[in-house]
Amino acid sequence: MKVDIQPLLSDAHLDAQIRNSQRQLSLSISAVDDNQKKSNLPLNLCLVLDRSGSMAEKSLETVKQAAMTIVEKLTPRDRLSVIAFDHRAKVIIPNQLVEDKAKINKQIQTLMAEGGTAIDEGMKLGIKEIAVGHRNTVSQIFLLTDGENEHGDDRRCLKLAQIASEYNITINTLGFGTHWNQDVLEQIADRAGGTLAYIEQPEQALTEFKRLFTRAQSVGLTNAHLMMELMPRVRLAELKPVAQVYPDTIELPVQLEGNFFTVRLGDLMRNRARVVLINLYINQLPPGKQQIAAVQIRYDNPVAGNEGLYSVVVPVEVEVQTQYQAAPNERVQQSILTLAKYRQTRIAETKLQQGDLIGASTMLQTAAKTALQLGDREGATILQTSATRLQTGEDLSEGERKKTRLVSKTILRE
Repeated sequence: MKVDIQPLLSDAHLDAQIRNSQRQLSLSISAVDDNQKKSNLPLNLCLVLDRSGSMAEKSLETVKQAAMTIVEKLTPRDRLSVIAFDHRAKVIIPNQLVEDKAKINKQIQTLMAEGGTAIDEGMKLGIKEIAVGHRNTVSQIFLLTDGENEHGDDRRCLKLAQIASEYNITINTLGFGTHWNQDVLEQIADRAGGTLAYIEQPEQALTEFKRLFTRAQSVGLTNAHLMMELMPRVRLAELKPVAQVYPDTIELPVQLEGNFFTVRLGDLMRNRARVVLINLYINQLPPGKQQIAAVQIRYDNPVAGNEGLYSVVVPVEVEVQTQYQAAPNERVQQSILTLAKYRQTRIAETKLQQGDLIGASTMLQTAAKTALQLGDREGATILQTSATRLQTGEDLSEGERKKTRLVSKTILRE
């Protein structure tokens, strides 16, 4: 297994007469099989499930059925643990190889709904259990809740997510129903390299569990960090210079030292690249082919038991022309639009919080048009519907707010 890096510039040509140019660099990064034999890496999966009183009856039953469906997909090479939480947390199934599925499913069936909600307690136990089987596996937590962290501390949740990230543990979050805190679950997933899923109706639980499981199975390499050196006369934009735009849109924190910076990416998948967009400023350069950056990925290979490996160094070059001819790249333009949709929607949310319904509506309409340019018709419909409701003086329901945020981060047609 090796890393594939495909760099593309928004325009690979520069005008030799211009003193300062701006370019967007798109990096498509994925894991690639370097032999004909393809096999899934062993999974180390932890289900952290809300069993508070609000999950009673159909809600918890559908979650249990979804969990047991995932158990059936695991192999004897995989590991599983299950944590249940209300206002406390309890280990239902300690970390173990999946050797007796009937026994595991029987233990899952014992879950009953009661008590309040303490998400951080569930996270803490989940991280502790998954750490048992962490070595040479793909370690992922599925964290599901339907409520606010009423008996816990949201700041502690975010701190635990950061700890998970540092220990190469991915946390995917699943919001069930409409009364969960989207900001908290989204930040947990963003910090720990995962994704946020929305289960609006109980019957959608199985679909979302399967989607996250398929994503986990596609992981080929873990703990990936983007390492990039900028050449002299090249610098990062000052405000939010690096973002992931695919498969989810996330503003990525940057560790910058001089002209060298690193960004944690997390797991690399085999069939789905992570696409990162970097905003660069380039001072005037002499005519001819010029290198503006060098890109490398540091990563772990669980199947080989190797950590801290390095990909080949990939140069990023521009052609500096005395007679400039623009060479815009359509794929990079799509990435720019994807990030624009996300940021436009966030501006609309801020205006809505400030009570500026007209301003929020206008920005959502802009985001809807951007979604249409991307071919994201379902996202455009949701964004325009929210804009129309605000135009008429109506507020958005919790469900509508959550859908609006979700379509800002991803394209639903995929």
